[in-house]
Amino acid sequence: MNEFRSLPKRLVTRRQVLVGAAAFAAPALIGPAIRAQENVVYVNTYGGSWTNAEIEAYFKPFTKETGIEVKTVTPVNAAKFKAQVVNKTYDWTVSSIGSTEFELAKLDGLMEPIDKSVVDVSKIAKENVIDNFGINSVALSYTLVYRKDKFPNGGPKSWADFWDVKKFPGNRSLCNRSWTALGQALLADGVPLDKVYPMDIDRAFKKMNEIKPHIKVWWEQNTQAQQLIKDGEVDLIQMPSARAQELIDQGVPLEIVWNGAENYWSYWFVSKGAPNAKAGWKLIDVAARPETQAHFCKLLPYGPSHADAFKFMDATLAAKLPTTPEHLALAYKPDPLWIGTRLPAIKERWTQWIAS
Repeated sequence: MNEFRSLPKRLVTRRQVLVGAAAFAAPALIGPAIRAQENVVYVNTYGGSWTNAEIEAYFKPFTKETGIEVKTVTPVNAAKFKAQVVNKTYDWTVSSIGSTEFELAKLDGLMEPIDKSVVDVSKIAKENVIDNFGINSVALSYTLVYRKDKFPNGGPKSWADFWDVKKFPGNRSLCNRSWTALGQALLADGVPLDKVYPMDIDRAFKKMNEIKPHIKVWWEQNTQAQQLIKDGEVDLIQMPSARAQELIDQGVPLEIVWNGAENYWSYWFVSKGAPNAKAGWKLIDVAARPETQAHFCKLLPYGPSHADAFKFMDATLAAKLPTTPEHLALAYKPDPLWIGTRLPAIKERWTQWIAS
């Protein structure tokens, strides 16, 4: 999940990793504009295991219930999102984005208000209905992850350890996402979890100067992060916990460090003016149910937003999720409004810094 206003592609990585997306019905690439079709809804999604989980947990039950086909458009593209609303030429109707990106889209007027004739908000916790424009999806957590075979005697336990290249030598990777990297830089510099925001930008960049020479790849797509750590191209990485857990379940020797995790929510929404909006909101209504959220988290262990979702999963799965009390106590949350109103300036400085 990338910054809402994406950074230049030349800054991304030294290796190109294709972002594949399994598709339900016929997959679509960003390209030809869609037409209003009552029996089809287009969903913009991240690709890879995220899309696979959405297909099984959300899209198939939705189609079975409504008879409406789902077609996917990958990957999530912030610039395309804004352009399609401005130009009124649409490639998709529904998507989900992180809380900071959501705040920016709301400020830019890019989303439809919730259609409460379709979405039964009475069955959704009030805190999961976001500013009348979005429905809370799942909790994501950006964590420190390392290869256990690289550190057989024990690996890093904090962001301060990630910054300690002498004690924990190895190739490193961070997400090309300014506020996440800057927030965890502050933790590395000794800032408490509850004091990351409002962010001391100068202090954060000063700390980033220390680690910058040791970053092999600034990754942008989750599937790319997975490939980097799975192949052993990097030994330590900042990545979503669920994507790391997915690799652990496949036998990759990784350790997730919950200490200093950045937790934030993903929100479903309908693009302003998009075709077939009612079908889009119906899909979101299906995705907001506790049983479908539990199914998604079984396939990709993010944290459900619906509290009743835990009734549909066992304790072993629940312990892997970022929303357990133990993991929440070690994490911090970004301040979407604080970031959203300052991101253009932060992004400009970040772009100049990373290119220098």
